[in-house]
Amino acid sequence: MQWFSSSSGPSSSSATSSQPSLLAEWNSYAAARSAEDDAGDGFGIDIEAAVRSANDRVAGTFGVTSLVPLAAVASWAVSQIVSVRNVMVLVDELIKTAKLLATPGKGILASDESTGTIGKRLSSINLENVEANRQALRELLFTAPGVFEYLSGVILFEETLYQKTSDGTPFVDVLVAGGAVPGIKVDKGTVEIAGTNGETTTQGHDSLGARCAKYYAAAGARFAKWRAVLKVGPGGEPSELAVKLNADGLARYALICQENGLVPIVEPEILTDGAHDINACAAATERVLAALYKSLSDHKVLLEGTLLKTNMSTRVAALRRTVPPAVAGVVFLSGGQSEEEATQNLNAMNKLQVLKPWTLSFSFGRALQQSTLKKWLGKEENVAAAQAAFLARCKANSEATVGKYAGAGAADAAASESLYVKGYKY
Repeated sequence: MQWFSSSSGPSSSSATSSQPSLLAEWNSYAAARSAEDDAGDGFGIDIEAAVRSANDRVAGTFGVTSLVPLAAVASWAVSQIVSVRNVMVLVDELIKTAKLLATPGKGILASDESTGTIGKRLSSINLENVEANRQALRELLFTAPGVFEYLSGVILFEETLYQKTSDGTPFVDVLVAGGAVPGIKVDKGTVEIAGTNGETTTQGHDSLGARCAKYYAAAGARFAKWRAVLKVGPGGEPSELAVKLNADGLARYALICQENGLVPIVEPEILTDGAHDINACAAATERVLAALYKSLSDHKVLLEGTLLKTNMSTRVAALRRTVPPAVAGVVFLSGGQSEEEATQNLNAMNKLQVLKPWTLSFSFGRALQQSTLKKWLGKEENVAAAQAAFLARCKANSEATVGKYAGAGAADAAASESLYVKGYKY
């Protein structure tokens, strides 16, 4: 293909007339677009005419018949338009998913316990940690009648993402049919930071992009979760090194997720372990959140397509000082509180008469399942009673998200049991 020719050479029209005109195809597409789209994004222009006009002007000035082959320009132009449209669709989907997860009156079930952690739950009711029992517990939760009136999403462990109900329905399909968004835990746990007093950072960035793409396209996940763990200690912990490593790690994870269609929940958890009081924990949380949102900004993460998951010791004032209003929602982890205590604290925060530009909701695991486990005991005849207990906790927390929880009254004793575990790992 000839890019330049002398004025005595063959004309541009003869050089390109035998080639298919992608620009002409684009013009046909543009002409067929709706008037609303034409007015909205400015893509309904005659690119071919514009390029020919530009070539004519250049030819008149320099005596050059053709600067660029129109088919090449067409291919580039269409690819750019498709790229822009794809980005617009992706951004729109991320924002819609984040808003759905942050629906007022609903929260997220954290059912992403690792095989080892769920084994501890099962052992508390004398059940063996085998896949059949893990599947049975999660089926009990996901098929509780009416539960999706109170749940906007469910975080799954990788095993659970591919599991099915006893009748062969994929768990993901059960969630989607109920109007809940399926999510996936994508971090690979924590490792100690050398030279620190037992502080950690989270691993799992290797191959994260490929895993996110697979979870989105092949498994149906639409959001993800990554947990960073920091501690308050007598040596000034969390150290600046730990804060920076974890903030940057969360930001890298968030960006990779969004590039692959998943809404990231960023979770910088400040452990309650230690002799420090709530004021020290709140101060550390504020420092960590400030660093986190600085890093998210540096990485150009779309905040409208994210959620924050944080510990209950975070005061609303700290959130107001550090979390941009663009963030879709804030969800709290229970952090070892009893079911009832976690619900009461969530209710108290939502009753505060201060400006809160995001929904304040829950992303509980232990604080939604303790009563359920005690009712179930692994017995088929107890499933209905266990599901009723689970539904009651979901409803209570739904009310707490709008500050209307009136208390449990004569609640099951299991709802008041402390769920604290030192150095808790998912």
